[in-house]
Amino acid sequence: MPNIKHLEDICTQVRRDILRQVHKVNSGHPGGSLGCTEFFVALYNEIMDRKDTFDMDGIGEDLFFLSNGHISPVYYSVLARAGYFPVEELNTFRLIDSRLQGHPTTHEGLPGVRIASGSLGQGMSVAIGAAQAKKLNNDDKLVYSLHGDGELQEGQNWEAIMYAAGKKVDNLISTVDLNGQQIDGATDDVLPMGDIKAKFEAFGWTVLEIEDGNNLEAVLSGMAKAKAETGKGKPVCVLLKTVMGNGVDFMMHTHAWHGKAPNDEQLAEGLAQNPETLGDY
Repeated sequence: MPNIKHLEDICTQVRRDILRQVHKVNSGHPGGSLGCTEFFVALYNEIMDRKDTFDMDGIGEDLFFLSNGHISPVYYSVLARAGYFPVEELNTFRLIDSRLQGHPTTHEGLPGVRIASGSLGQGMSVAIGAAQAKKLNNDDKLVYSLHGDGELQEGQNWEAIMYAAGKKVDNLISTVDLNGQQIDGATDDVLPMGDIKAKFEAFGWTVLEIEDGNNLEAVLSGMAKAKAETGKGKPVCVLLKTVMGNGVDFMMHTHAWHGKAPNDEQLAEGLAQNPETLGDY
């Protein structure tokens, strides 16, 4: 059984990492990172079947692709805390020549990162290609991906979504972070997308919903159900309902912290709400 208390401790520390990374360089995207913390911690510590050492071919292990690459602070923190690279390297976030750029890149060879991402709308296509490659290689492991809800306004997603169902890519679990916010405001104000669940179902996907994406037990249970739906002829979509900025009260429920760094006073306040659990870098 998962040690929920330990996973919660990781989440708290990851939130500290997120705040400290973006504060140090006065740049980055804390809102979505904080909202997706439970998902990333659950994914890398319990859900995915992954190798002890990283290699780019990914044969014989589950793969993950981050499409909404601007939430790199949570990605880097969880990768470091999961042992992919030294936690101390988080100090180099967004610095010149760092492996931890604002959006994940591959040219510097950061362990855990398989694609450069951040050009929104492309991650679905990459994940589908990787899932098809696994089928061609008779590799029974799964491919996971994460997307923003505002990102679904990009048309390339829907071509890929149609393709995945048409080609029966049933070893793919794509999660959509439904926080209802994007850089310019609420998603319903920027460009309403209607019933996203109905849309995915109309395109031929199996769709599951996690009503509280900031609850570890709900995430673990929901993703286990998603995994049980793979191999049945349809790709799987998980609609993960989260709160942007979760865990830092003044950042929650608003797009204002999509891409804004806290000042010194705000950093101190955010850290006070997330007392150190596993050690800062």
